[in-house]
Amino acid sequence: MNLNRYLPLLFALSSVALAQSAKPELNTGDTAWMLISAALVLLMTPGLAFFYGGLTRAQSVLNTMMMSVVSIGLVAILWTLAGYTIAFGEGGNAFLGGLGHLGLSGLSGQLTGTIPSYVFAAFQAMFAIIAVALISGAVVERMRFGAFVLFGALWSLFIYAPLAHWVWNADGWLFKDGALDFAGGTVIHISAGISALVAAFVLGPRIGYPRSAHVPHNVPLVLLGAGLLWFGWMGFNAGSALAANQTAALALITTLIAPAAAMLTWLLWESSGNGKPTAVGAATGLVVGLVAITPACAFVSPLASILVGVLGATAGYWAVQFKHRLGADDSLDVFACHGVAGIVGALLTGALAFTTGSGKPWAEQMITQIISVIASLVWAGAGSYVLLKLVGLVMPLRVTAGQEISGIDISAHREQGYSENETNLGAPVFLGGD
Repeated sequence: MNLNRYLPLLFALSSVALAQSAKPELNTGDTAWMLISAALVLLMTPGLAFFYGGLTRAQSVLNTMMMSVVSIGLVAILWTLAGYTIAFGEGGNAFLGGLGHLGLSGLSGQLTGTIPSYVFAAFQAMFAIIAVALISGAVVERMRFGAFVLFGALWSLFIYAPLAHWVWNADGWLFKDGALDFAGGTVIHISAGISALVAAFVLGPRIGYPRSAHVPHNVPLVLLGAGLLWFGWMGFNAGSALAANQTAALALITTLIAPAAAMLTWLLWESSGNGKPTAVGAATGLVVGLVAITPACAFVSPLASILVGVLGATAGYWAVQFKHRLGADDSLDVFACHGVAGIVGALLTGALAFTTGSGKPWAEQMITQIISVIASLVWAGAGSYVLLKLVGLVMPLRVTAGQEISGIDISAHREQGYSENETNLGAPVFLGGD
């Protein structure tokens, strides 16, 4: 067993903690790479807006996209005020970071590893932003914009930031237990996926669901969004090395390979029987592959990443086919594509880490991965239920029936994405019944 080969990869996950404890010299190459990576991850949220927007009805495209866009402004401010220090503040405990960096105080002139701490804080802010935006896909076309904003604010501070501390901070209990999550399988995708499912349960289904099929109104927007997500995801995963090094190189190549395998796998499943490969399927498959490889991207070999993509896409595809059995109207399949694929990726991270050499017994690592998955599901799921109920005490969670049927864009934003004769695009197709 080549332990020396594995240790750099294992501690790449620990780069946040190692960077906080070690104070080497500023490296301009690493800093340049991390500035670019932060910008790439920021682009992912507008990409998600296009992806989600194309999947909804024309009457609600702006509202759908605005849920992602507003997450940028909302979470960036909250991360600055308190989110960063809750997640990464020194002097904390196993569950919360210290509060010494409220308002990002104390970071000026400091280094996190070989990069300025301000750059690290900005990079991590992009992760927190898209985590909130992901949840919106489950509640589009029926949740009040103000209610989503309030829920997103609470979720970012009380669900996401503590979970990031658990997994990525040296003081965090899951970090100390050895949980492997290189770029956010548990912290982002599992937590957002289960929170989205809970939100769908709490809000109830869209009018007509499941008797009416809400078809995508603009498939080219979906493809554009998926492409932007893949592009930005290179910074998401490879940037998590916090340096321009071999670990970043491995994360980048697996972030190319796994989504490619997942896209082809999804298209094969669609084509089985009398089906046809679809553009929406290709876009969905590659996103699922990106989700699955995220926790594993620097812990598995390029060859093993093909298996991650294939299994992640297979699990996600069949989760979509059987989603009606859950009894929740997860509008854009957030749980199937992010929650399920995130779980598969987290478990495969433990199962396949040996492909780059492993110093921890396989069974022990798998137990640790299972614990981290369960912890993320319970924390985010139960916490989201409580937060949604609290928001419901302040304001209604849903728009009125009339607003839902006509589309939310006008009532929520006094704007519409298309002219009057185009707003029937993607209207519900009734499948029968009363």
